[in-house]
Amino acid sequence: MPIFDTLRSVLRFRRIELDANKRRLARAANVDDLRVIAQRRLPHGVFDYIDGGAEDERTMRANRDAFASVTFRPRILREVGTVDVGTTLLGHPLAYPLVLAPTGFTRIADPQGELAVARAAARAGLPYTLSTMSTRSIEEVAGVCTGRKWFQVYVWRDRGLVKDMVDRAAEHGYEALVLTVDTTVLGRRERDVRHGFTLPPKLGLGTLIDGARHPGWTWAFVRSDPIVFANVAGRGSAVDDGSTAISLAAQVNAQFDPGLAWADVEWLRSIWNGPIVLKGIQTVDDARLAADAGVEAIALSNHGGRQLDSAPATLGLVAPCADAVGDRVEIICDGGVRRGSDIVKAVSLGARACMAGRAYLYGLGAAGEQGVDFVLKLLKSDMRRTMALLGAAGIAELGRDNVVVP
Repeated sequence: MPIFDTLRSVLRFRRIELDANKRRLARAANVDDLRVIAQRRLPHGVFDYIDGGAEDERTMRANRDAFASVTFRPRILREVGTVDVGTTLLGHPLAYPLVLAPTGFTRIADPQGELAVARAAARAGLPYTLSTMSTRSIEEVAGVCTGRKWFQVYVWRDRGLVKDMVDRAAEHGYEALVLTVDTTVLGRRERDVRHGFTLPPKLGLGTLIDGARHPGWTWAFVRSDPIVFANVAGRGSAVDDGSTAISLAAQVNAQFDPGLAWADVEWLRSIWNGPIVLKGIQTVDDARLAADAGVEAIALSNHGGRQLDSAPATLGLVAPCADAVGDRVEIICDGGVRRGSDIVKAVSLGARACMAGRAYLYGLGAAGEQGVDFVLKLLKSDMRRTMALLGAAGIAELGRDNVVVP
């Protein structure tokens, strides 16, 4: 009968997917979708640690709004049958202009933590930056990461501990040091204050109730090794290794050196032979000083809006800083990247690459290592499509005439 023929022509049943992570990822069209999935899967305190910013979160929102405010000037008939999104950074090739930013305590999102992210970065052909405050050690990450590795440094009061970590990074093939300079004291992250959030999370009545609402995360958490600051654990240092619950503010204010100065950049150069990236530049004046200090790259960054609220959005700094430093130093734009089109905008304005942290943490929280793979493939495909529609066949064709800045 015709009705059955018609039904047969339109009815299509999806194959039943047994992998829960793949089912979740099949429902995600973009990074914001992954954020929603991660919010459902993670306890409130854990999600808000990843998602939140400082005080009123104005700067965190401003980072995103800055990308939204820049529009494109697409050109047509430009022969973009093949679009190459590859570039170089610090003299080495990148699959596309992205560096995975350092994020502390990554194992609170997924038990594999930094190991999962490092493996995904290597598969994507991108550098992974391991945080000083990581929950997997310099050695553990080196053991699983076959790609480019950078190590992020905070200057602790104990300079001997810093030198020990720098030496270990050199021994295990880390290519660059990323010195974070915007954390002399910790910004007031009010979501963490409201939750009484500690690292590792304390198991109290509220935590147990929240954990019961998120059984997948809770079961994985209790079956995993204890979360500690892996780079200092067992090293005989006076620094708290996180084996007991502490607040991040207490740890930072007790151990980080608020006397950090330009002389410390010179000291770091004296103990490290590779490139140095200065992360946390927020003014043109400091970009010039960084170039004068001889660092190889600067990351324009407000710590993802997690430090000084009402600090400037980083995208707006790219063009003036590029004008100020010229080719003396490479520029990385950190903060607010959620789409490949955001990377295209930053590169068009003068950045060599972008950094992203929250984007891959949403993927990790939503679907583990597969979620990180998903994010990195998504950003690359977004970027290639954006450049094709813009009329640019390669990174070298991107410039300020491609964008309109309000």
